[in-house]
Amino acid sequence: MPKRHFSLKRALLVSLATLLLASLAIVGAGVAWLRMPLSLPADKVDFVIDEGTTMRGIARQVREAGIAVPPEVLIAYARVTGTERRIKAGGYEVARGDSLWTLLNRLARGDVTQREIRFIEGWNFRQIRAALRRHPDVRQTLDGLDDATVTAKIGASTSHPEGLFFPDTYLFAVGSSDIDILRRAYRAQQRELADIWAQRDPDLPLGSPYEVLILASIVEKETGMEADRRRIAGVFVNRLKVGMPLQTDPTVIYGLGEVFDGNLRRRDLRADTPWNTYTRRGLPPTPISNPGRASLLAAVQPEKHKYLYFVSRGDGTSAFSETLDGHNRYVARYQLRGQGLQPPPSFQTETVRP
Repeated sequence: MPKRHFSLKRALLVSLATLLLASLAIVGAGVAWLRMPLSLPADKVDFVIDEGTTMRGIARQVREAGIAVPPEVLIAYARVTGTERRIKAGGYEVARGDSLWTLLNRLARGDVTQREIRFIEGWNFRQIRAALRRHPDVRQTLDGLDDATVTAKIGASTSHPEGLFFPDTYLFAVGSSDIDILRRAYRAQQRELADIWAQRDPDLPLGSPYEVLILASIVEKETGMEADRRRIAGVFVNRLKVGMPLQTDPTVIYGLGEVFDGNLRRRDLRADTPWNTYTRRGLPPTPISNPGRASLLAAVQPEKHKYLYFVSRGDGTSAFSETLDGHNRYVARYQLRGQGLQPPPSFQTETVRP
């Protein structure tokens, strides 16, 4: 082989080797950079990726959250590693010590940050809206919307939201909207109602799952003792069957709304509203709270007995009576004791206040 050709070949090999080493060095540096801890403005940083966000939009949200990754770099690495095609929407958290590689893998897995909010049995819709409004990780969209608009947004067939939301603890990604959480709670309550309705007593004087919801909401507010739920439900069912007014204080309080000051008076029992079960017979037009599963079950499987009255003993339990005379004796013992007062003759009520 001529000496000149050998020299050219050798020079070419050297050049190729140099390029290869340089490429390996670049790749190595890139891999090392992928593994380096990210610079964060705090120990933990949250950001939200909405459904349909482009890779450029994701890179911008990461940057705006204070995570020191140039958007072009994040886009390039996401494309090279194939992460771009697998990124899932949701709320994400980056902690001190996390690397870009950790972040990319978290995005690809859909490893969203979980928060929780709890709706308590017996809460009304005002309380649920307030809990959503207070939660720092819930995205607020309900401000300025009336109840009818909210129920339309969740797909409910009624314009009144009371009772439609199953009390439970709900996990959600940071940045989830209040309406999304309400929609989940609504669907959960619909599933519970369908299951409960299938288990109803054949003699139940209730014509629809919604009426079950109304009765269960009253039972939820009337008892603090698990053992009394089905018995209290039985009292209301007995009254419905014989046409007696339900005469339950929580419905009156609900009808008074925000003007109720915590002290139920005799004039309140006489003030007619659609929810006053002293002045109107039968069930009120809507639920008065959001009942849990135990109260729903009590409403469709009430205890069978002859009681028509009950009164709180003041310790969470209730005393039950078949007759008004027996009931008034319990009222005198447990509610008017030491006050020198008698039950008002115009109200055959389970709770009487002076």
